[in-house]
Amino acid sequence: MNRNMLYLIIGALVVVVTALSYFYYQEQKTTSGVDITVDDQGLSIRKK
Repeated sequence: MNRNMLYLIIGALVVVVTALSYFYYQEQKTTSGVDITVDDQGLSIRKK
C-alpha cells in the first residue's frame, strides 16, 4: 500500500467521523418536551 492510499483512507475516516458527530449533535440539540398541534382533527398533544 503506498502512502497516497493511506492518506486517502485516513481522510475518508475523518470525514465519516465528522459526519457522525454532526448528526449526533443535531439529535442531542433537539428539545424534549411536548408538541401541541391544532389541525382539522382537533387538538393533538404528543411527547417529543
